[in-house]
Amino acid sequence: MKDAKIMVVDAQGYIAGRLSSHIAKSLLNGNKVIVVNAEKVLLSGSKSSIINKYLKRLEIGSVISPRHGPFHPRRPDTILSKMIRGMIPKRKAKGSEALKRLRVYVGVPEQYKTFEKTKFEDAIAKKPLSFYLTLGELSFRLGWKGE
Repeated sequence: MKDAKIMVVDAQGYIAGRLSSHIAKSLLNGNKVIVVNAEKVLLSGSKSSIINKYLKRLEIGSVISPRHGPFHPRRPDTILSKMIRGMIPKRKAKGSEALKRLRVYVGVPEQYKTFEKTKFEDAIAKKPLSFYLTLGELSFRLGWKGE
C-alpha cells in the first residue's frame, strides 16, 4: 500500500464510539493509526449505568475454571482497542491485517509528541464534560491500578 500514511490521533475529548468508527475506517483503508491518551476518551450516557454494565461483564466466567476465560480488559488502551476490533472483520485477512496497523497508548509516548495529530470534527464531545465518563475513570472502577 503505497499511499498508506501514519495517523496519530490524540483521543482526549472524543466520544469513544464515534472515534472508533473513524479509526476502523482508516485502518481498513490501509493507514497505520496510533492512538494516544486512550484514558481520556469519553463514554456518553449515565455514569452509573456504564459502570454497572462493565462490572456485570466482569462477572461472566467459565463454570469449569476461571483460567479458561472469557478475559475482559480493564486497561483503557485495551478497552479502546477491543472497541475498535469490534468494528473490523477480524476473521478475514483484510481485517487481521488492519488490526496489525493499530497501536493504542495510555498517555503520549516520547516518539509521538512531535507528530501532527489528526482531528475528527464529528467525534468531538459537544456537551459539558459532566455528561461523560472517561475511559480512565471506568478502568479505575474496574480495578486498573494506573500507570
